[in-house]
Amino acid sequence: MVEARYAGLEQLGHEVQAPASPEAARLERVPAEIQGIAPLIRFTCPEFTSLCPITGQPDFAHFVIDYIPGDWLVESKSVKLFLHSFRNHGIFHEACTMMIAARLVETLAPQWLRVGGYWYPRGGIPIDVFWQTGAPPAGAWIPDQGVAAFRGRG
Repeated sequence: MVEARYAGLEQLGHEVQAPASPEAARLERVPAEIQGIAPLIRFTCPEFTSLCPITGQPDFAHFVIDYIPGDWLVESKSVKLFLHSFRNHGIFHEACTMMIAARLVETLAPQWLRVGGYWYPRGGIPIDVFWQTGAPPAGAWIPDQGVAAFRGRG
């Protein structure tokens, strides 16, 4: 039997289809239950894909999402499905990175959130897009995202 606090989850533990678009994707949350401490939670998605909105060609990125929760944690299967929903979605790198950040902030109201979108080269130029909500809470350990600047094949 599912505990009442998890009863509203519609994706975890259920067979679901990949969302048709980021707008159709549903990020789900659960109570943080870690009041009084501020752990950093990290999601790494090294095989993110979307489409160029002009050419329809695939774009690839390595995403690192760090957040310090407030009252909510994001349910990880819903994050996976949300990120997957961009696979057939035409969007520029900058708008894509910011859409991901905005949806997470809207869903979670975290104490702090940082998104690093490390996009692989398009036209020979890699584009990296970074955003965070502001300064992290005092005393929080914020490790480097660990993604080196693009150096080609070597």
